[in-house]
Amino acid sequence: MGKTLKANPVYGIIEWLEKCAPEGVKIMNSVKDIWQKVLDILATQLTPTAMETWFLDCVPLELDDCRLVLLTSSEFKQEIITKRFSDRIKAALYDLFASDFEVIVLTEGDDLPSGKDSANALPEMAGYTFDHFIVGNSNRFAHAAAVAVSDNPGKTYNPLFIYGHSGLGKTHLLLAIGNAIQQRDPRKRIVYIKGDEFTNQLVRAIKNGTTEDFHNKYRNVDLFLVDDIQFIAGKQQTQNEFFHTFNSIYEAGNQIVITSDRPPQEMATLDDRLRTRFEWGLMADIQPPDLETRMAITRNKASQLGLMLSDDAVTYIADNITDNIRRLEGVVKKLTAYKEILNEIIDIDSVKRAIKDVIKEGIYTPTPDTIIRETARYFQIEESELRGQSRSKSVAMARQISMYLIRTLTNLSLQSIGEMYEGRNHATVLSSIRKVENLLQTDQHTGIVVRDITSNINSSERE
Repeated sequence: MGKTLKANPVYGIIEWLEKCAPEGVKIMNSVKDIWQKVLDILATQLTPTAMETWFLDCVPLELDDCRLVLLTSSEFKQEIITKRFSDRIKAALYDLFASDFEVIVLTEGDDLPSGKDSANALPEMAGYTFDHFIVGNSNRFAHAAAVAVSDNPGKTYNPLFIYGHSGLGKTHLLLAIGNAIQQRDPRKRIVYIKGDEFTNQLVRAIKNGTTEDFHNKYRNVDLFLVDDIQFIAGKQQTQNEFFHTFNSIYEAGNQIVITSDRPPQEMATLDDRLRTRFEWGLMADIQPPDLETRMAITRNKASQLGLMLSDDAVTYIADNITDNIRRLEGVVKKLTAYKEILNEIIDIDSVKRAIKDVIKEGIYTPTPDTIIRETARYFQIEESELRGQSRSKSVAMARQISMYLIRTLTNLSLQSIGEMYEGRNHATVLSSIRKVENLLQTDQHTGIVVRDITSNINSSERE
């Protein structure tokens, strides 16, 4: 059981309400009151069945100036509330307080996370430890390297660069390193950040004149964990900042761990200085798991969720989901939902239906907005510029590539695509697409750009 599973005072919020409430108006005086107000708002948006299924046994633990902590009864409900409903809860809190909140959902056994800077602190995710990582031939080397780094940070394999396709366990190993080091020495300064968020925070720091604070935040740490580094490739200012951040941490003898969906040599627009540094230490890839590992992962996830599966069911799942650990776990979670919500007996028919559901959910078609966002981010321009009338060479090329990608990755018509770019007609869209197609035949660099943006689009949506 965690060390602080009880409701704490609502620091700051209650005092603010007491000052601002009109005379005679009764204010909310506990975290339970505020949570009830949130539930009342959610009840106007969700069905009674959804409210009862997901929130009936959900207990508020703590509310402070920037976060709400909830306790629910199972890991399955924890994931559903976090993924499907946290944005609604945040919106309800914003309606109540006109302030942004983080929502943290715990289950029995989780410790209440300390009040850290959520953008930089190690994520509090139960299960992301070495004990919960299933080792097989496909990931044995990366796992061994991660354990070695956690045992001797800054001294063994620095930096450690882990790469592989989405859903194979890179982030799990990254967080397991952080959790192991933090457990051994809670005083260690650990920073976790995704590549795109590093860019976003740098842009805000430049805009707000707080670059010195940004430097202090990232360059003075004991462990620097960077997820999805591929998102900084091609962004010169971000790469320059990351170069100096890397050097500061490395020269201080502190540990750097990086994950990516591809090795450094396949990032065509990555700065050569960074590519060299990423290859200084150890590079470890993760491949799709073999049959035995897939079976072990399935059994382990079922055990975590309290689900009993027959050997035939485990074998059937492992035979049919071959390339993605996240899908394996998704099938088990779907079966848990069948059992908990529908009171179904789990048999082979249930397993077949769960696999079909997960595979159907996994059929991925990116939205046009995602394609435009990732293209604009790659070319370091505003989305409004890409959609607008700017005729500068770089913006025009970005616009043409985004039109090409929308045409090839979605089912939108030429007319529908044009409407996303301030009403351009289908002839203009067709001309742009043909120009990119011709460049793909004659210009190697254009092919690299299209491939990198496509990879970023896939990583952005699937992670």
